[in-house]
Amino acid sequence: MGKKTGYKILIVDDEIEYQSVLRFILSDLGYSVAGCSNGAEALDYLDNNVVDLVLTDLKMPVMDGVELIKRIKEKHPTVDIIVMTAFGSIESAVDSIKYGAMDYFTKSSEMDELVIKVERFAKIHRLERKSEVLLRNQYNEDIFMESNNEDYLNVLEMCKRVADTDINILILGESGVGKEVVANYIHRLSKRKKEPFVALNCQIFPEGVIDSELFGHEKGSFTGASETRIGKFEQANFGTLFLDEIGDLPITTQGKLLRAIESKRIERLGSNKSIDLDVRFISATNKDLSKKIAEGQFREDLLYRINTLTVTLPPLRERREDLESFINFFIKKFEVEQKKKITKIDNEVMDFLLGYDYPGNVRELKNIMERMIALSKDGHITMYELLMPVEKNGKLLDLYKKRSLKEARSDFERNYIVEALRRNNVNVAKAAAELQISARQLWNKINEYAIDLNEIRKIEQ
Repeated sequence: MGKKTGYKILIVDDEIEYQSVLRFILSDLGYSVAGCSNGAEALDYLDNNVVDLVLTDLKMPVMDGVELIKRIKEKHPTVDIIVMTAFGSIESAVDSIKYGAMDYFTKSSEMDELVIKVERFAKIHRLERKSEVLLRNQYNEDIFMESNNEDYLNVLEMCKRVADTDINILILGESGVGKEVVANYIHRLSKRKKEPFVALNCQIFPEGVIDSELFGHEKGSFTGASETRIGKFEQANFGTLFLDEIGDLPITTQGKLLRAIESKRIERLGSNKSIDLDVRFISATNKDLSKKIAEGQFREDLLYRINTLTVTLPPLRERREDLESFINFFIKKFEVEQKKKITKIDNEVMDFLLGYDYPGNVRELKNIMERMIALSKDGHITMYELLMPVEKNGKLLDLYKKRSLKEARSDFERNYIVEALRRNNVNVAKAAAELQISARQLWNKINEYAIDLNEIRKIEQ
């Protein structure tokens, strides 16, 4: 039996015996294979499942192969198609290519010929996915997997040791420290690296919606379910599912998640059909789960399931050895994205960047660098670009005045918080989520800096 590849094939043929033989051969090679006996069934299957390649006969009842090809390309343009045909219909098979088929196979030929074609498409599929990842990550986040900090190096070493196992991992750390980056790093080192890495932030979906996001749903399963939807579990099959901020998962959903992990099966909402899972689970939180268990907000049995290994990431303020390389990384990244060239950064700006505590961690550093480079003029970054907020009418408020570095940091943090509150209509919970800190931490900062929420509301009106 070949190793599962995660490459999904649909065979459409009304000759059930031929379809069965082909399914057996391709399944034995490790492909995920399904079959339909006509075009209508195939379209329904494609609407409800992820498919990479369709092998379809040309002559079929209900809907012929050419019409099926047209329909597939209309609704599922990324699906590849190989036409299977009898010897006398080769001309029709060739014609089908102009409608979107990629290749054809004569049924009278040796089956090995079809297997070679399928393997070629599967290889192209893998290469395309790899190319997409490389293009997306031209300035990728591998820089965050390099460190001069001993604690972080120990974390990376632990990740390397367990990456190729299937144990469930819980990543702990403050918001913005890069928990998803580490989860993706583990995935890329694992035997599942060629399969999907799917992330879901449990914090941003309200109760009732999160179940659909995780498990998917059938058409008509609830009000507004106008079509069948595949959930994150199915999207991650054969790969890794990363559940960020799992501490915010509703207690009812926690029970369903526990059953899915234990049984390795799920059911879409509105369906009683079980779907087998082969998924590696990595979770993350900035919450104290032991405290949430004591408060009845988190299941103890779920915690035991998700933390076979616990990894704790240090905050950025404890990794000052790495700050300079992160700053240089973001300069290069945003130079490319914003089509700018930074030639000079004033010493006092660098002193600030290297000395600031970054309560929002790496995400806050990223936002600061992106904003400074966007505001920079003639390739030069000064304290003016670092500290100036933008008023609602577009007027720039110049905060570039003499002060101690400590005062400059405090002013920056205060203004940063005020801007977040303004963007979120003075909703403290939403602003805290954007800043990647807890609402309690934000209230403490509001009190520390004597920020008047009513004044912000007046300005926004």
